Amino acid sequence: METPVKHPTDQIELPSYQQQSPEVAAHFAELNARPVVMTVGGVGRVFESAQGQITALRNIEFEVRQREFISVIGPSGCGKSTLIRIVSGLEQCTSGAVLIDGKPVVGPGPDRGMVFQAYTLFPWLTVKANVMFGPSMKGVSRDEAEKQALEWLRVVGLSQFAEHYPNQLSGGMKQRVAIARALANQPRILLMDEPFGALDAQTRASMQAHLLKICASVDITILFITHDLDEAIYLSDRVVVLGAHPGRVLEVIEVPVPRPRSVDQFLSGPFLATKARLEELIHHRTATDESAAA
Repeated sequence: METPVKHPTDQIELPSYQQQSPEVAAHFAELNARPVVMTVGGVGRVFESAQGQITALRNIEFEVRQREFISVIGPSGCGKSTLIRIVSGLEQCTSGAVLIDGKPVVGPGPDRGMVFQAYTLFPWLTVKANVMFGPSMKGVSRDEAEKQALEWLRVVGLSQFAEHYPNQLSGGMKQRVAIARALANQPRILLMDEPFGALDAQTRASMQAHLLKICASVDITILFITHDLDEAIYLSDRVVVLGAHPGRVLEVIEVPVPRPRSVDQFLSGPFLATKARLEELIHHRTATDESAAA
């Protein structure tokens, strides 16, 4: 029997983060029976510099299953953004491979949609036209592209803003348009690189709730980069924890918090136990690595 973890802040006695209720265990049994959509196999990335080679990522390995939500977290400099750029095809790995449905990633492709921290909308196009852009470029007729765009705007809760321009929207609304635009291309995987990082706390919480609703209603698999521990636990099925210098996998954690998720769970035993483990991995390992480097 595992020893309970004590939360470092308030010394509340917590259950083990590895302890799963029957409900959570059933969820992971069902999830693990789904097909693997993406495999990150032994991925490494080495950069050349004036001081010599710098290893940003070393032997990163994990799998992502259909309709799974996986977050990647870690301290600054652990290579989170480098990893997601490799998965997107915007950057090449120097060892290993990323496979989507068994096929190696060799560049950007329609099977992956990307949402960045910056909104990256076309300011001269309306909200509807921004979402129509992808389907139109793929040869979908204007009428069909418009129909699809309006449906995605309904999914993200922005139907009434279809004819607005980006400069007429709040930051959270712009990011919802960016999500709708990515989903309109019907990707297998949605890649999100700290998409809520520039938002205020209230808007960020609203966006997290919107994303959970989207995940519940759309057949989409998500790889999500964040530095926010609460966000990672709240949204994810599993959390991949990276250490820094070089970036490598410290642990892959199955989140023991049952779904559907709510903000009330932030103070639950499973949530706090998972957060305590993440803090231990990130902060303790970071301090240890820095001491070793010194």
